[in-house]
Amino acid sequence: MEQENVEVVNLQHKRKHKGKHDKPKPWDEDPNIDRWKIEKFDPSWNTDGLLEVSSFSTVFPRYREKYLQEAWPKVKSALKGYGISAELNLVEGSMTVSTTRKTRDPYIIMKARDLIKLLSRSVPAPQAIKILNDEMQCDIIKIGNLVRNKERFVKRRQRLVGPNSSTLKALEILTGSYILVQGNTVAAMGSFKGLKQVRRIVEDCMENKMHPVYHIKILMMKKELEKDPALKNENWDRFLPKFKKKNVQTKKVKSKEKKPYTPFPPPQQPSKIDQELESGEYFLSEKKKLAKKWQEKQEKQAHKTAENKRKREESFVPPKVRI
Repeated sequence: MEQENVEVVNLQHKRKHKGKHDKPKPWDEDPNIDRWKIEKFDPSWNTDGLLEVSSFSTVFPRYREKYLQEAWPKVKSALKGYGISAELNLVEGSMTVSTTRKTRDPYIIMKARDLIKLLSRSVPAPQAIKILNDEMQCDIIKIGNLVRNKERFVKRRQRLVGPNSSTLKALEILTGSYILVQGNTVAAMGSFKGLKQVRRIVEDCMENKMHPVYHIKILMMKKELEKDPALKNENWDRFLPKFKKKNVQTKKVKSKEKKPYTPFPPPQQPSKIDQELESGEYFLSEKKKLAKKWQEKQEKQAHKTAENKRKREESFVPPKVRI
């Protein structure tokens, strides 16, 4: 029995270290190695280039046409350094980027795709070109479908920007990102951590979950807590403020007053003939009826003419001066 138990333990031990990849490596515990660092691409890693041509295209709004036409030489020269060809089609209103024989970095085409996306969303060309750096990432947040009511959407978008763009500037400083609110989208550029924070703030604002000012307060407190080494590995929830909605406006349901029930139907309304019988017009001849109608029309016309004349003469009446 003991021998069988030993064999089972040996089998489990063997299964645990089946492959070489399970064995601990000497560099796993090395504190000098930064595993999050993105090394700069060296063209010597890929001397032969790419096997297939990859291309991306995006359309842009008509109001961006003039600016893109002016800024396109800068964009083209920036992409040329990475071996990417760029084309601006003003007839179709589109921008296209594609790899060439000189392209060495296989991921640069994805960066070029992000570049033309940012340009189409009204990001200035000098700022958009920064996306070609390995440390810079981008995120385009669609906010148009988060709010149905147009007026409410405009108010919440303005809430995100703030008076004189003060809220937006504070968010840019605290998240370390570039943020541009344009139309139905919010374009953001920065690190992965900063972009995650920006997306959360934007969505919470547009869905009316939390005001951006409260997010700014939380981010400021986190910045202060990061400076304390004693609280580095602790949970910060007890230090952060918890905001609750106080003035939640609910729609008041208008209840219609119920009329008392009666089994009898409402009284029948008098017809045109009944009304003529009451006034005595029914017994008049056709000639007299037409004469009466014409007289009523003349009286109405005279009253309207007098009213219009009085209104015209009002502008000529001098204002009363107190003596």
